[in-house]
Amino acid sequence: MALKNNISPQWIEAQYLLWRKSPDKLPPDWQAFFSGYEMGRETPAETAPAVCLTPEMAAKQSSVDALIYRYREMGHLLACTDPLSPCPTEHPLLALDLFGLERKDLDTTFHLRSFPVPAAPLRNIIALLRQIYCGSIGIEYMHIQDPAEKEWLRERMETTEQGICLDREDKLTILRKLQEATLFESFLHRHFLGQKRFSLEGSEVMIPVLDRILHRAAGLGIRDVVLGMPHRGRLNTLANIFSKPLEAIFAEFEDNLELEFVGEGDVKYHLGFSTDLDLEEGPLHLTMTSNPSHLEAVDPVVEGKVRARQDAFSEEGDKKVLPLLLHGDAAFAGQGIVAEVLNLSQLEGYRTGGTLHIVINNQIGFTTVPEDARSTHYATDVAKMLMVPIFHIHGENPEAAIRAVEMALDYRQRFGRDVVMEIICYRRQGHNEGDEPYFTQPLMYEKIRQRPSMSEIYARQLMEEGVGEDLVEKQAAAIRKRLDQALGGERRRPQAGFEGKWGRIERDFAPWDESTAVAEENLLELADGLARVPKGFNIHPRVEKLLRNRLEAVREDSGIDWATAESLAFASLVTEGHTVRLSGQDSRRGTFSQRHAVLFDTETGSEYTPLTNFPQQAPFSAFDSPLSEASVLGFEYGYSLETPDALVLWEAQFGDFANGAQVIIDQFVTSSLRKWSRASGLVLLLPHGYEGQGPEHSSARIERFLQSCAENNLLVVNPSTPAQFFHLLRRQVKLPFRRPLVVFTPKSLLRNPLCRSRRKDLTDGRFREILPADQAPEQVTDILLCSGKIYFDLLDKKEQEGCNHAALIRIEQLYPLRADLLKQAVAPFGKKARLAWVQEEPKNMGPWRFLAPRLAEILGTCPTYIGRDEAAAPAGGSHRWFKQEQEEILRRALNLNSSGN
Repeated sequence: MALKNNISPQWIEAQYLLWRKSPDKLPPDWQAFFSGYEMGRETPAETAPAVCLTPEMAAKQSSVDALIYRYREMGHLLACTDPLSPCPTEHPLLALDLFGLERKDLDTTFHLRSFPVPAAPLRNIIALLRQIYCGSIGIEYMHIQDPAEKEWLRERMETTEQGICLDREDKLTILRKLQEATLFESFLHRHFLGQKRFSLEGSEVMIPVLDRILHRAAGLGIRDVVLGMPHRGRLNTLANIFSKPLEAIFAEFEDNLELEFVGEGDVKYHLGFSTDLDLEEGPLHLTMTSNPSHLEAVDPVVEGKVRARQDAFSEEGDKKVLPLLLHGDAAFAGQGIVAEVLNLSQLEGYRTGGTLHIVINNQIGFTTVPEDARSTHYATDVAKMLMVPIFHIHGENPEAAIRAVEMALDYRQRFGRDVVMEIICYRRQGHNEGDEPYFTQPLMYEKIRQRPSMSEIYARQLMEEGVGEDLVEKQAAAIRKRLDQALGGERRRPQAGFEGKWGRIERDFAPWDESTAVAEENLLELADGLARVPKGFNIHPRVEKLLRNRLEAVREDSGIDWATAESLAFASLVTEGHTVRLSGQDSRRGTFSQRHAVLFDTETGSEYTPLTNFPQQAPFSAFDSPLSEASVLGFEYGYSLETPDALVLWEAQFGDFANGAQVIIDQFVTSSLRKWSRASGLVLLLPHGYEGQGPEHSSARIERFLQSCAENNLLVVNPSTPAQFFHLLRRQVKLPFRRPLVVFTPKSLLRNPLCRSRRKDLTDGRFREILPADQAPEQVTDILLCSGKIYFDLLDKKEQEGCNHAALIRIEQLYPLRADLLKQAVAPFGKKARLAWVQEEPKNMGPWRFLAPRLAEILGTCPTYIGRDEAAAPAGGSHRWFKQEQEEILRRALNLNSSGN
């Protein structure tokens, strides 16, 4: 049933008439309010305020207006929101004398504007202000700079009935959800003693809050909710909000190895789930995103999933898909990725129409108290950066929490902005069920020990309101019966495959040798389209020349460079119906001024994207991301989970900037299929190569990605030609399976005349994992295996010195390593030739340590290592020293020192 929310003048008049007739039928605060109002009305005419106020009275009136403003601004500091502490009664910034008011003014009637009543004694004004702003909800909203948003929130706070007129059915629903939460935890505690479950006890209000969110969301036209949350309360949420079969949850506790579960690679309180709910207000698809113990790492993943689902709607997708993030208080204040994700909220490439954040404040982080965990008053203060409302709510007042839910969702749908609800609760158990909280917080936990459960507190309240004890017990008995039946029920649950839009995607990896060529006629048409600029568009002369050169390179077959091959790959895919989404720092132009995916009019600043102007194409988008790696990579990973047929790319400004996203790489990208049973075709573009630019601009840390390679979880590629990159990008969406693709892209090779491809390289063939040597076998005494940019350094040196004895074999795909193709490439040169691996990275970095044992197994002998010595940093800062080291590597590789060439 719907809540009665808004106070109308008619409602106030009806309450006033009821007070005149039967004052005892109204709450004491409203009795006092109308008594004061009547007193003001009965003031004798000769003593009524004159039209022209005296200076003293004018000053008092102004002071009252300032007091009202101050309550709106700071009333939350007096709000009663902490179940473990007495309610505050005074605050120095709200004291009467601070405004030049005295106790004798309390009975003076003041006239008010934009307030629930036009006139009332000061005593009643303060009572109403405290009821509105200092009750079980404290709201921060006066920092918001948009007048419309601020006024909307003020009206909702000041014209909403503070008592919340929930009907009997509403209240019984709240009680039932509290009972479900409480009895589920106690059942697990009895039957699975000693097992970690990260109990919700002390924060059970979260279950009726989530239940209300879903019903309200469906009523507002939302059809899809994507939830991200930490492990605390996750099992309870799965059972009582998602309706995940209790039998499946109990089986996970029993850890029966004969059972088959999706996502068996992680513990039960990290796993995701999805379901379709048929609510009275409408259908709702509900998804819980898998989340590791890096608590807030899931935030950008949720946002990316939501954005992809919103993009799939033809219109108003942001009104139909809701991101819902649950946080712990310590994590929300302490994890930097929270601020990074908040910063995404209004950016063109990443906004999702507003996220509903719920901070479950247990007033402790593991064993750390708030004063040791943050430097701010509230755990939620970081959210003020967005100028959005923040609700602070008493965790044992579910009715207040539901009122906040109504306002929060209405605000989100109206203004398309984030909103934060902080529910102040406590944690009845320790950090986990085997932890002893009395060791570190004895006083706090003595208070908690004495408190009844939330369902008991609310049941007593309802019984005082006339709900029979038998009805309360009947609800609880039904819940207990359902739990008992599930414990004895069937445990086996079949392995689920990819479903829905993922139904045609295969789970298993296998080598794939199909062609990814584009017909010559089509390639020429794409090149023409990429070079075309609208009439009247004022393009920068240098960019105009660049586009002209690219077109000529394709038409005249004079050498296609890296950026041209990339744009042709993108164009070919969108015209074949594949969405392409690229984001990263400076990705639209390209860090090295090589891409120019978006053009800018030099006179108007207007934008033009050539890749969006082909007939009947799929969407193409390129976004310059904020200066954040973790949140943006997490976002794009989430987006890729929803788009199996799209090419989704994240580009680091320099390869080693991926360091800032290492948690996302480790917890999601490299382990997606193993841990979460979720496939992703996300592409990481990481500029890599040693040009004497220092450690931060040299290495994309190839070794770190290779160290994470196992079970065919990644595709790790170091392509050396534009054509190889062209086919690689096309292959990524043509493969029958999906794996994240890590591409080590070049910097200096972008303009190196040696690094060019012919047109036929694009109109024929496929990506080749191994590029064999183009060398007569009888001349070869040295077989040099290498990967990436070092090949061109070797080739240039070889041609300078006339070294025909060295055969250069490129390993383009470092993982999975194609042993069959590598054997074929080495076989023509026999076993007498010297076999060496050449790299420019230090010996403890780059591919060497990963490849050495594999090369020895495949080729029957371990290659000689040629490269830099072991080092603590990827490179030095001296360009002169770099050149000397690089020259030494080349001479050693080509045997120039010993041969005298």
